Amino acid sequence: MNLIKLIKNRLTIFLIQISILIAAISFFEYNYDLNLQLFPKPDDTVVEQIFIIEWLVNYILFKSYEDMILIFTIWFIISIIPVLIYNDYKEVYSMNLITFFFSNFFFYAFLLNYYRPYFNANFLNLFIKTLILGITMIFFSIGTSLTLKAIRRPKFEMQQEDLHQIAESIRSKCPQCGTEFNSKPLFCYNCNYELKTGN
Repeated sequence: MNLIKLIKNRLTIFLIQISILIAAISFFEYNYDLNLQLFPKPDDTVVEQIFIIEWLVNYILFKSYEDMILIFTIWFIISIIPVLIYNDYKEVYSMNLITFFFSNFFFYAFLLNYYRPYFNANFLNLFIKTLILGITMIFFSIGTSLTLKAIRRPKFEMQQEDLHQIAESIRSKCPQCGTEFNSKPLFCYNCNYELKTGN
């Protein structure tokens, strides 16, 4: 498997995005306090499950305006990775949606299964914040992808024009029989006339 295919592999991009997300949250020491202790702890929930819930929430939710800016900025940064790799905005936003969905799915699944009282009381509030982040990230991904594609397009069109001019400059015609060539041969393949001057 060559390097380009490996980089374009969805799993590789996903792992890079998740790694950057974890590193950024750890670097900024961001912590979202769910205040789970205010709700009765289910009997079958263990400390490790609570730890996972409190760990996952740091990657998707925010309370204050400063927290929102931090979380949005981190998600925008990781959503640029597919933009730089893929040319199609559909691939970009689907890749970002996979990463975003993965993070949210496990948080909500753990919260529902292991801390249902909190989930029932706060689901709508949590989900609205998640929805705002998700929609904003999708629009950012699509907008960035289309903008980058528009910037790249003139360069591609110029290259196409250059190739067309080169193709036209090497076109030739046999003066004897009128056969056209997409090159400058020494002899006409149709009438064997010698084209010494490259006509």
